Amino acid sequence: MKTKIKRVKFQPEYKNPKYSVFLESPEGNELYIEFDYTYTHKTYMPLKVEYNGVENGAKLAWYTSKVENMTVYSFLDTIAKQINKKYNFTFRDE
Repeated sequence: MKTKIKRVKFQPEYKNPKYSVFLESPEGNELYIEFDYTYTHKTYMPLKVEYNGVENGAKLAWYTSKVENMTVYSFLDTIAKQINKKYNFTFRDE
C-alpha cells in the first residue's frame, strides 16, 4: 500500500465497527475515508470519502484503481487489518 495512515478513529462499539481514517497519498494529498465492516455482507463499505477537502460521496474506486492498483475491498481490508491489530480487535461470530 503506497498511501500512509496519518490518524485513525476506531469505533468498535457500533453494530458494524466503524473506521475513520486520514491518509496521505504518495503525492502528499490528504485522503479521508469513513467506512465500516458490514457483518451481513462480510465486507467493508465506504461511507464517506474526501480527497483534499473535496467530498466524493462514498466513491473510492477511482482512487484505489489509479493510485493503489487494487480493489476498494482490498484497500479497505489492508487498512482495517492494521487498525484491528493495533486495537487488538476481532470480529464477532455471526
